[in-house]
Amino acid sequence: MAGFRNGRGRDNREAPQQGHPPHAPYGQPQQQYPQQPYGQPPQAPQQQWPQGGGHGEPEYFGGGHDPYAANNPGHTQAFSVHEDPYNQGATYQAGAAPAGPVGPRLHWKELLSGVVLRPNQTYLQMRDYAMWGPALVVTFVYGLLAIFGFDGAREDVINATMSSAIPYVLTTGVAVTISFFILGVVTHTLARQLGGDGAWQPTVGLSMLIACLTDAPRLVVGMFLGGDEMFVQLLGWATWLAAGALLTSMVSKSHDLPWPKALAASAIQLIALLSIIKLGTF
Repeated sequence: MAGFRNGRGRDNREAPQQGHPPHAPYGQPQQQYPQQPYGQPPQAPQQQWPQGGGHGEPEYFGGGHDPYAANNPGHTQAFSVHEDPYNQGATYQAGAAPAGPVGPRLHWKELLSGVVLRPNQTYLQMRDYAMWGPALVVTFVYGLLAIFGFDGAREDVINATMSSAIPYVLTTGVAVTISFFILGVVTHTLARQLGGDGAWQPTVGLSMLIACLTDAPRLVVGMFLGGDEMFVQLLGWATWLAAGALLTSMVSKSHDLPWPKALAASAIQLIALLSIIKLGTF
């Protein structure tokens, strides 16, 4: 009963030598144990194992090969669920794509507003999703209205008959859509040649949206004031610079490229937009 009152009881059967130090063999000095406060049982000195033995296990003396280590014949190593045993401690490297999408696919309303108002977040979040519906619809509508931004073309359409004007406007919408699609493919191809790792569908879709949405202010004002007005021309240059900044940011986020390479990949599309759309109104 005294053993149970002292808090030992059953544990004394497992460690009978806890309360008394072991006796040294005859002829060898007795091992000294540190003094303990009165009323507490003496404790044996804790053995300090070398660092490096997994799960508190000691390493073999002399740094020799451990025959019981994991991954040796007859021994296996346990891994948690969904753990990749061949990719431990992987760190981010420049030019390496993220492991997966940054976020869910954006609704088309959030996508259209995010292209201009929240570009960095939108480009990162949509870099793994195709957006053909919004891109094609917005580009086609832009192409239908783009003809009215040119003074000469607008007068031709207005003065033409309904049967002649409708095919003319529809043809312009299709031509602009195809042109912007090709320019997006060129931008994606150049980005891949410069070391980018993005997918072609998000890159092309975002480039089409950027080209249309950035030129929308100039187009709307030009439809009422005319493309030859100085204010419309200045607005065209400003929106073209905005398109260059957004395209560079999009290619940088979508292809994980530094901005000089992203700008170089967007150069052909920017020059084409300047010569066809901006300079065409001048």
